[in-house]
Amino acid sequence: MSLTQEILSQLPGDVLGGLRRADNILTSLKSGNASVPMVVKENQQPLGNVDWDVIISGGTLGILIGCALVSRGLKVALIERGILRGREQEWNISRDELQVLLELDLLTSEEIEKAIATEYNPARVSFASGTEVWVENVLNIGVYPVYLLETLRQRFLERGGKLFENTPFTEAVVHPDGVMVNNQFKSRLLIDAMGNFSPISQQIRQGVKPDALCMVVGTCASGFPENYSGDLLLSFTEIENQCQYFWEAFPAKDGRTTYMFTYMDADPQRIGLEAFFEEYLRLMPQYQDVELQQLDFKRALFGFFPSYRQSPLKTPFARILPIGDSSGNQSPLSFGGFGAMIRNLKRLTLGVDEALQTNQLSSASLSLLQPYQPSLTVTWLFQKAMSVDVNQKIEPNQINELLSVVFAEMEKLGEPVLKPFLQDVVQFSGLTKTLFKTSLANPGLIIKIIPQVGLITLIDWMWHYINLGVYSVLFAGSGMLEPLMINLPENYQYYWHRWVDAWKFGSGNDYDE
Repeated sequence: MSLTQEILSQLPGDVLGGLRRADNILTSLKSGNASVPMVVKENQQPLGNVDWDVIISGGTLGILIGCALVSRGLKVALIERGILRGREQEWNISRDELQVLLELDLLTSEEIEKAIATEYNPARVSFASGTEVWVENVLNIGVYPVYLLETLRQRFLERGGKLFENTPFTEAVVHPDGVMVNNQFKSRLLIDAMGNFSPISQQIRQGVKPDALCMVVGTCASGFPENYSGDLLLSFTEIENQCQYFWEAFPAKDGRTTYMFTYMDADPQRIGLEAFFEEYLRLMPQYQDVELQQLDFKRALFGFFPSYRQSPLKTPFARILPIGDSSGNQSPLSFGGFGAMIRNLKRLTLGVDEALQTNQLSSASLSLLQPYQPSLTVTWLFQKAMSVDVNQKIEPNQINELLSVVFAEMEKLGEPVLKPFLQDVVQFSGLTKTLFKTSLANPGLIIKIIPQVGLITLIDWMWHYINLGVYSVLFAGSGMLEPLMINLPENYQYYWHRWVDAWKFGSGNDYDE
């Protein structure tokens, strides 16, 4: 019996079966044989009167924008395939990022404090070649999803929202004046918050394989030596199985959560989830200086996050807007989910409200709510530099050496450069300084990276890097034009506000310390 079978069989529920089902989905995705659902159709007949301004499909993160929209006076219904309940495992985020829940009047200060299950400092970034960097107040808050979602659920219902549980999304028919969902709900707009494997997103992408995968496994367990610090990005091994293994660890209300993750492409030869979980358990004693027999495992965590270069996803349909993981609106380095949703919550709330007020619900108008963002696109080079092609030969410690040099230089440049990057925000000034310093500190290593990432990838990246600078300039100048825009017709103001948002988020200027 493998370590994975031995440990997962001790946990309540069919955890091993869940891991194997996820592994089968991953195998199908890597093979390119995944079926393409056809759940959205168009009908040129008018729908007539609608019951809702917005229908949101997918409640776990959809409740966030649902609550925000209903708080602005919109008629909102939320459909969820099961019961809307948060998971036991905390979501890690930085405290300042939670302030948007206060700004949008979704939670009170007291409720935010109650939602925080754990808080720790400091957090470590460390690599096998010796570099060790410590930071404070980055992903150091563990939010308890059960409390958060229950509180948001109550607020949503109190403010007039309608929740339909045990109601999986089955189909949407787009009419010129509305959208019919599940042949039951008539709405002006459908928001798709169903995550990475949304059938709507799958239909739009037409079975295209992801350009990259982030595979993650982990556990929450008690029995570790006392430790009130965390790890944000740590590696202590060389390349194995054509993967560089990275680790995260956070104090949790039930003990300590540890993750192992890696970046790769979707080649069928890549390691599977169950084999990756076995690697995690093999290396855990070395990572945390503890024997597995000393640990009391509470739950297992596993998954994979597909990334597509064609992101955020542009919808070809009027009146349908993918958000969050459904839209791919996160960098290929991140796990998406809660953090990415929180970062974009205010932008999407105000944008959707304005789209409805001005009736800007065409495909072109809604696509402006998920714009091209150079701050996300430039991170594809980093993903490439932190992974190895399936048949590529590079020095076993090359990725560790590169990251050691980069983070050592970012530490010297200070928190204004280091902290945004660790929170998945890339800014032109910080990136330029880091590249310049790294090139000076270790030019030989930079030259070795070029064949690893490929010249075409590098040339493509340069275009997005230039755009990152252009967007920074455009956003800096947008404030001067704002007084001229307030007298424009409402529909033109909608477009102006979306461009400013694109420049702001696309340059990383949404980051607020």
